[in-house]
Amino acid sequence: MSEFDNVPPPPATTNAPADQRTMALAAHLLGIFTWFIGPLIIWLINKDDASKAFVTDQAKEALNFQITITIAMLICIILAIVIIGGILAPIVGLLNLVFCIIAAVKANNGEAYRYPFALRLVK
Repeated sequence: MSEFDNVPPPPATTNAPADQRTMALAAHLLGIFTWFIGPLIIWLINKDDASKAFVTDQAKEALNFQITITIAMLICIILAIVIIGGILAPIVGLLNLVFCIIAAVKANNGEAYRYPFALRLVK
């Protein structure tokens, strides 16, 4: 087992206020347009405020996923030399879009979402 497998599952639902749910939604959706920059800014703004634990958790989750997507895209660019990267890049982009939308909907409902695959680099 690696250290990435020891991440505790999130609570099924939280009683996060509407403003925290909106910020969590923004963290997930900004990942589509800004890759890791949007979630990073939201996480940095809220990480020291204990009352915003839901926003911090979801921004960190979105940041980790966007870092994973960035690494996958870099690998696709390298593999474009042998053509397979050109096939994989749109698939990675589509996965990013779909999972970010799912995460945004869940976060807006007050549910802590964990992406099915993400390197947990930011703890």
